[in-house]
Amino acid sequence: MKPTILFGLVLSAAAAAQPVDLASARMRPVNREVTRIPERGGVHVSAAAGPGVAWIEGTDFGDGTIEVEVRGKDVMQQSFVGVAFHRQDDQTYEAVYVRPFNFRATDPARRNHAVQYMQVPAFDWPVLREKFPEEFERSVHPSIGPTDWVPLRVVVRGDRLQVFVGLVDNVTLQARKLGPLNRGMVGLWVGNNSDGDFANLRITPAR
Repeated sequence: MKPTILFGLVLSAAAAAQPVDLASARMRPVNREVTRIPERGGVHVSAAAGPGVAWIEGTDFGDGTIEVEVRGKDVMQQSFVGVAFHRQDDQTYEAVYVRPFNFRATDPARRNHAVQYMQVPAFDWPVLREKFPEEFERSVHPSIGPTDWVPLRVVVRGDRLQVFVGLVDNVTLQARKLGPLNRGMVGLWVGNNSDGDFANLRITPAR
């Protein structure tokens, strides 16, 4: 997507919640294309082999909260949607994402793999599942449909991270932070062979 309006967002430690207009935001896609969609003033990130990120130029996130609505598909192994943050480079960052095809899986093991936190490349999901089984993955509330627009909220405070999926008050996933990354750009993230829709992004630095 080639935006017509230059959008920059620089966040200070004392800033309030900052809505990001995705339709006009300046983005730098990696291994993906980004197009606008009419719904919710959002954008669509295309599918391709391997992971992809649409980095939002001008963002600088450390501790605080990232909120976004994501929409995936109920297609096995082809729907991974979430946010990337604390970018060091295009291959080194943290991410939280959901697997909508696991939201209502009848297999309890699959259902428990509905939301994931990782830090790549050192702590990608296969490494975490092998070395720290179930520590960085959780199920989501059964009311959430696999093709719904899903509110995703990530709260980072020091060495801890909390994830809320859906319109819930209780934490969906709480985990220790992985690796040394602590500041950097925010991006819209999709996984291998996955596309996704994104809307209503808000970034709130910690006070």
